[in-house]
Amino acid sequence: MDSLRDVKPIKFIFSIFFLIIILSACNSTAELPRFVQPLKPDGTLSFLVVGDWGRRGSYNQSQVALQMGKIGKDLNIDFLISTGDNFYDDGIISPYDSQFQDSFTNIYTASSLQKPWYNVLGNHDYRGNVYAQLSPILRDLDCRWICLRSYVVNAEIVDIFFVDTTPFVDKYFDEPKDHVYDWRGVLPRNKYLNNLLTDVDVALQESMAKWKIVVGHHTIKSVGHHGVTIELEKQLLPILEANEVDLYINGHDHCLEHISSINSGIQFMTSGGGSKAWKGDVNDYNPQEMRFYYDGQGFMSVYTSEAELRVVFYDGFGRILHRWSTCKKAVYSDI
Repeated sequence: MDSLRDVKPIKFIFSIFFLIIILSACNSTAELPRFVQPLKPDGTLSFLVVGDWGRRGSYNQSQVALQMGKIGKDLNIDFLISTGDNFYDDGIISPYDSQFQDSFTNIYTASSLQKPWYNVLGNHDYRGNVYAQLSPILRDLDCRWICLRSYVVNAEIVDIFFVDTTPFVDKYFDEPKDHVYDWRGVLPRNKYLNNLLTDVDVALQESMAKWKIVVGHHTIKSVGHHGVTIELEKQLLPILEANEVDLYINGHDHCLEHISSINSGIQFMTSGGGSKAWKGDVNDYNPQEMRFYYDGQGFMSVYTSEAELRVVFYDGFGRILHRWSTCKKAVYSDI
């Protein structure tokens, strides 16, 4: 197993990035914080996506992490994305919570995974101390960790927009059951959501990248356990369609999934198989839209160049389950 000592050179660089972002956020209420992610010398970019993972290695989390390390090495990935629900069942209670080490640092130890991790928050993360996951202390403990509520990663040919989806869901406010959510920084809710939608819309409109990818925790289209998130379908989806987004990537449903929209060019990708999966939990679906569904653990990879966008899904043993790619908006392969 490789030590985090091997990745200290990126710590200073990302500390500077965070300083710039914090200053920018303090001086602007209408612009999402931004990171700059360099391309490889050949002008390409590769990354892995995993979601719904933080269980101290249980429910095959460690097995998935092992395969991610192998695939990450083969693909020479540049970074990783987490689609949220980073720590079960109730987030973390402080930046020094042992969950962070036990579910993240001590699990994703392969040398290929010692790259920036861009995270969003999931509903389980909101049941803990949200500010703990956003704290720069976590970056001091593990310099890979990058987590804001909503932000943009600019990588020349592709812009990736991370959206805080949990505050959109009505039931967390109206019917929280026995759960306690940390809504600090979100209330008043309507103002928060209106500002966020405006910021996302403006950022998408201003993007000059060849490819536009949006990442959120919650589903927009899914045939898994949670299914369609009505609030996102009503409020966020029209913005994505108007701005010709290429991919919407989410977690929340503990499966791997690819749905094509019949109303737009958006491809909906679920990568929520980082640990516990829900076997056999599948709802009815539209065969015109459904491209792939797997009710087990796994993750996905994304490759981008100026001309091509390619997605591959892997199971918990590293076996390829599904491929999809598009070249200048024209799909040319699908298995």
